[in-house]
Amino acid sequence: MKTTIPTIKLHDGNTIPAMGFGTSGISGAQGAQSIISAIDAGYRLIDTAYMYENEGTVGKAIRNSSMPREKLQVTSKLPGRHHAYNKAITAIQESLYRANLDYYDLYLIHWPNPKQDLYVEAWQALQEAKRWGLVRSIGVCNFLPEHMEKLKLETGELPAVNQIELHPYFNQEEQRNWNKSHDVVTQSWSPLGFGGDLLQNESLNELAHTHHKSVSQIILRWHYQLGTASIPKSSKFYRQQENLAIFDFELNDEEMKTISSFTKEDGRIRSFLNPATFEEE
Repeated sequence: MKTTIPTIKLHDGNTIPAMGFGTSGISGAQGAQSIISAIDAGYRLIDTAYMYENEGTVGKAIRNSSMPREKLQVTSKLPGRHHAYNKAITAIQESLYRANLDYYDLYLIHWPNPKQDLYVEAWQALQEAKRWGLVRSIGVCNFLPEHMEKLKLETGELPAVNQIELHPYFNQEEQRNWNKSHDVVTQSWSPLGFGGDLLQNESLNELAHTHHKSVSQIILRWHYQLGTASIPKSSKFYRQQENLAIFDFELNDEEMKTISSFTKEDGRIRSFLNPATFEEE
């Protein structure tokens, strides 16, 4: 029996599933099979990016799956080297050609690249692509409030989604609150961190025992109750199913506070991935 994933409404009137499937590092025939497996498990949002070099794999998996295209949502992202308006328009078209799709349901600017300072041009290209029907909703990744405020000031439109690094060791409370107060949906990348220490956390393991769930399920439920969407990744079908099985229990307020308390000032998975300074190629 497949899990029915709740949806989150965007300010443009569209919706996204509260959980999608991440594909970073998944490519080729084996990657396509992993994505088909995820669709079979019940995922309806597939997240890719120009920089992942697997948009073709995602498109192949969609064509080979038993699920009609219109019942799936596909996200991709514009790379930093194509922020200039004309380059951005071409890159969005190329993204679609690579995946052999007619449209993306959600298209994001991958990083703000503040030193380059062309993200407003990139945003204007996304707005135009939406008007042309190439994309249905537009948003950003890793944007700080000052970047989003500049988009609003210069274009009159805020992103529908801001996809950011978010996990118990980096809970992004300030950014989440800003997003929420401006009707921007927060979507978590690397919602489980990179495993390791986080999955061995003693308190998380105690919560998992209490709720008869895995540590991953506890963490993903925390994301859901924060009001964020998440995009966990796994190539194993049983893990894909497990990650989706979080909608039949609830963490209480104290448990939510406990998980949020694990956050660290230097909690990023990679310290150099700071949107204030990082420049994606």
